[in-house]
Amino acid sequence: MQINKLLLEDFRNYAGQEITFSPHCNVICGENAQGKTNLLEAVVYLSCARSPRARTERELIRFGAEGARVRGELFSRERDFVVDISLSAAHRRKISVNQVPIKRAGELSGVLGTVFFCPEDLQLIRDGAAARRRFMDQSLVQLRPRYAEALSEYNRLYEHKTRILRDSDEHPSLRDTLPDFNYRMALAGAVLIHYRARFCARLAEYAATAHRECSGGREELALRYETVKTVSDPFAAQEQIVAQLLRHQAEHAQAELTSHLCLSGPHKDDIAVTIGGNAARQFSSQGQTRTAALAFKLAERDIYNEITGQAPVLLLDDVLSELDVHRQEFVLNRISGGQVLITCCEEDRLETLLGGTVLHVEEGKVR
Repeated sequence: MQINKLLLEDFRNYAGQEITFSPHCNVICGENAQGKTNLLEAVVYLSCARSPRARTERELIRFGAEGARVRGELFSRERDFVVDISLSAAHRRKISVNQVPIKRAGELSGVLGTVFFCPEDLQLIRDGAAARRRFMDQSLVQLRPRYAEALSEYNRLYEHKTRILRDSDEHPSLRDTLPDFNYRMALAGAVLIHYRARFCARLAEYAATAHRECSGGREELALRYETVKTVSDPFAAQEQIVAQLLRHQAEHAQAELTSHLCLSGPHKDDIAVTIGGNAARQFSSQGQTRTAALAFKLAERDIYNEITGQAPVLLLDDVLSELDVHRQEFVLNRISGGQVLITCCEEDRLETLLGGTVLHVEEGKVR
């Protein structure tokens, strides 16, 4: 699985640029704020139509432009693909695969897979639950089209229900719509729990192995998926999970009306992480939590490979500069076997270590 060519038009700080990548390692060099990370973001966007950095599509459009375009020539599943995404400040985006329009971003699943790793991810263990939910979502939307659809539906319903709760004091009749929203959220939420539980089970195995290797066998990493308390078994049939989610909603109905907040559902899910039996977020050192974060990301790549039979494109955004020498060597030893795009400011060192193609970025231009 690889990206051969990338075309950008008015995307972030790129007015117009076409880049050809090596199928192996690509070292992207340049000073800060020149556009290195924007290249990686564009590749991630081609894989799932979601940005790991932007909250809205408007942020992806170059300042002063009315729209943007990201086009990738890809090789996946022994076939050539062309994914073309057009963004507009005034209209809905348009996505096509081999010139055939698609309606749902989930249809990109299986075309291009990416694992994106940036310095902020090194705080994945120390951050709040939202960071670990985002990690699960970014992984699963690429692997499971049904998950991508359920996540989009759940987020839409959550936002709508939150507005109802907020306005219910002024317009009490809005409360009559809550049972329907609760039921539909339970249906979509059961799908999320189904896939998250299974993903975390595989993550626990792969991440424990990677963590053991990086720590020299001195530490044991353990993970546990945490969801709504009434869900006694996240591996149960989805009909059972729906019923348990509805029960949790009923128990929190009055509290939601009082607080004007949506308090019940898998939007509060988390991954509990322990190192040597201790809660990592509270008791582990910075070095231990960074090793665990590395293990998460490398495990994500392994899971993708296991499910699809192909290595996803690995995108490393200036991660090595944040790591000590031991962890740098660990990452470099684990990234072979697929296409890699890695940004840095230390061209000579990485070119020597990794070889491959070197791309220089300056003020939104690549040479």
